[in-house]
Amino acid sequence: MKKLLLLIVLLCYTIFLSAQTARIRGRVIDGQTLRPVAYASVAVFRLSDSVLVAGTLSRTNGGFEIDKIRAGAYRLKIAFIGYHDVIKTDLRLNEEQQLNLGDFKLQPANTQLNEVSVKGKQANAVNKIDKQVYRAGQFEAAKGGSAIDVIKNLPSVSVNGEGNISMRGSESFMILVNGKPVITDAQTVLSQIPANSVENIEVLTSPSAKYDPDGRGGMLNIITKKGAIDGVTLTVNAQGGLPSTGDFGNTREPVRFGSDITLNYRKGKWDASVSGNYNRNDNAGYREGDVYTKNFAAGTITRFPSAGERSFKKYNYAGRASISFTPNAADAFSGGLFLGHRYQDRVADLLYHNTTSNLGNNALIKNTTYYNSNLQTKEGSFALANFDYTHTFGDKSTLAAGVVYEHADLYGNTKNRNLYYPNTADTIQYVYNPYKRPITGYRFRLDHSVPIGKGKLESGYQLRYDTQDGQFDYLVTPPASQPDANKFQGSLHAKNIINSVYSQYTGKSGKWEYNAGLRYEYATRLVNLSYDANPHRLNLSNLFPSALLQYSLNNNWKLKADYSKRINRTTNLELNPIPEREHSETLEEGDPDLLPEFIDQAELGITHSFSAGSFFVTGYYQHIKNPIQRLNSVYADTILNRVYTNAGSANQIGAEMGTNLQLKKWWNLYVGGNAFNYHISGDIRILGEPVTINNRRWAYTLNMNTAFQLSKTWSAQANINYLSKRPTAQGEDSQYFIPNTSVKKTFMNGRLSASLLWQNMGIFNSARQRITTSGVDFYTTTNYIYETNVLLINLSFNLNRFVSKLKLPGSELNDREF
Repeated sequence: MKKLLLLIVLLCYTIFLSAQTARIRGRVIDGQTLRPVAYASVAVFRLSDSVLVAGTLSRTNGGFEIDKIRAGAYRLKIAFIGYHDVIKTDLRLNEEQQLNLGDFKLQPANTQLNEVSVKGKQANAVNKIDKQVYRAGQFEAAKGGSAIDVIKNLPSVSVNGEGNISMRGSESFMILVNGKPVITDAQTVLSQIPANSVENIEVLTSPSAKYDPDGRGGMLNIITKKGAIDGVTLTVNAQGGLPSTGDFGNTREPVRFGSDITLNYRKGKWDASVSGNYNRNDNAGYREGDVYTKNFAAGTITRFPSAGERSFKKYNYAGRASISFTPNAADAFSGGLFLGHRYQDRVADLLYHNTTSNLGNNALIKNTTYYNSNLQTKEGSFALANFDYTHTFGDKSTLAAGVVYEHADLYGNTKNRNLYYPNTADTIQYVYNPYKRPITGYRFRLDHSVPIGKGKLESGYQLRYDTQDGQFDYLVTPPASQPDANKFQGSLHAKNIINSVYSQYTGKSGKWEYNAGLRYEYATRLVNLSYDANPHRLNLSNLFPSALLQYSLNNNWKLKADYSKRINRTTNLELNPIPEREHSETLEEGDPDLLPEFIDQAELGITHSFSAGSFFVTGYYQHIKNPIQRLNSVYADTILNRVYTNAGSANQIGAEMGTNLQLKKWWNLYVGGNAFNYHISGDIRILGEPVTINNRRWAYTLNMNTAFQLSKTWSAQANINYLSKRPTAQGEDSQYFIPNTSVKKTFMNGRLSASLLWQNMGIFNSARQRITTSGVDFYTTTNYIYETNVLLINLSFNLNRFVSKLKLPGSELNDREF
């Protein structure tokens, strides 16, 4: 009975206290247009000690309401990006007071976060102190494709015929999805993100110390489209490909179709999203090759030119879900789940004409013709889960923690058949290379930020851990008397652990903006092989400094300079020494003792904004220690061995530029480019044989996009992606040119749109790339010819609009290891 009476007393006391609190309400509007401002931050601070006591966000009609505020004196602050803060310091509340504060008019700021933006219907590009930000929607030809089709238009980025992505000429760069790093290779993760779901791409060529220092080219942060206003938002896109216009004699017809859907619900403190996509995008093609090897001991030269089909079947599907909960102004929770699957097979059916001749007088010794049917399959299922928590203290300092778990089940095989010709029913030799290499990874981070002076100090700890178990088999029919056959099969176990701590300070003083930081990493790598009793270990202890300085000459001109030290880590695939029979003429293997690349980079740049747009130019220099290259050597008279190795050292000097111009109200032009001189040299050994590397060449990329608003509901766009000749350690890759056009019609006040896309237009020898390498005892050149004149129809429907970030996780293992 006493307990019951006590409970009643406490309940009454609680009700009494609740009754003694006040309530305030008001509305936030644009000071110029008088339209409501949604999601403005409204915070109430105690006047005596500036402690945050309550907070909320304005609703879609601009209204806000805060209750349960004790009687007293307070300061009210309203803030929103792009506007000056509004502060009310004379807020005095009495018990049980219901106070309507009326309208708060926010005035647009003269500058938005110290950025230079392109002025027009919507900013297509923004230049900030540490990055460039590009709006994905400006690249209409990417619609219905993947994030790769978006990023290949950026000044720093190029994509070759194989789909390999380079940033500043290097395939080593880091991918983030909504600020979260991913492990797997860029091609894999970006191919699974629909272009329709990408809002912006942030390009960080010299990231600060708080980010992982991985990647020679820098970092791309993919920002997915944003969540809904209060209520439900639904976005649906569907795409289908028209029949192929060309014929390479491929055994199967390319199939192209896909769809993606995103559903978002937001109400009060909760924000939940689910999305899914399926994409099938086959590619037809042809291959022409010419190879010879010299056997100086036997005094012979063997030539084996080839020609035939080279086509791809590719599909992927994925589902994502995310949820966030903001119980108050100080705490925020979020979590996400990603499940996906990717499949790719490559058919290379080639006719070979082999001849062996005398090296001295070229007299024919023997010749043979055979047919090679090669099918290479790669497949993977991916799962990822993440959880994040952020707490904001009264002094505006924050503490954030996050954990990510990731697993990828990677597997595949190569089926290589050498057949008699023209009677291809009879087999000369069949080689089957199946493999499994599942990989599991974890990430943990703890970050703290505190305002100090005119800037903020950020510090934190980060842990990365991944482990992979690979099983590789090698089956030959009929059995061959191969003395080194044992090294073609076995198992591999790899483990990588990286512990990092960092601290950096960011601030502004007058016309100066600056960022300086230091990151320390202790990394361990272990590789165990089934046929090698000695483990391969690597322990690294390194400092990664970074510094960035920007000076505003005036409101339109800014100068910046920066320095950073970076690392390009090895993938587990590059560490695997068990050879894989890529096709008839090549083997591919890695090196378990491969060293990572270390890069010192310096930049000097200028940005300019003007009434019709913006412009930037950045010059850069890189010194690369231990550049990782895939080099060729002769394994047998008709087989080349491709080995990942450290090829001496390299230097690169270059400049990149970009501009967005609103030439007319109906005409927008974007141009981006990068030019660089790459020099690689060194005396190295490939499988024990000495090789001298010395290659230098200029290379450049050009990406251009122009859009025309023909009427209120009709628009057209054209773009080109050009990649020049560029040097490799043993040769060069030829130019690669892709033009695209599109026409778009909108309905239902813009909610429904239909587009006709004409990709890989067959003009000016487009969609062709030749790769050439040579050494003292070999020469190889291969011309890859890809399908042109691909026609696609894309339909897009949007219910409501997007206004807040949709935090969907991306797969790190998927990105690096597929």
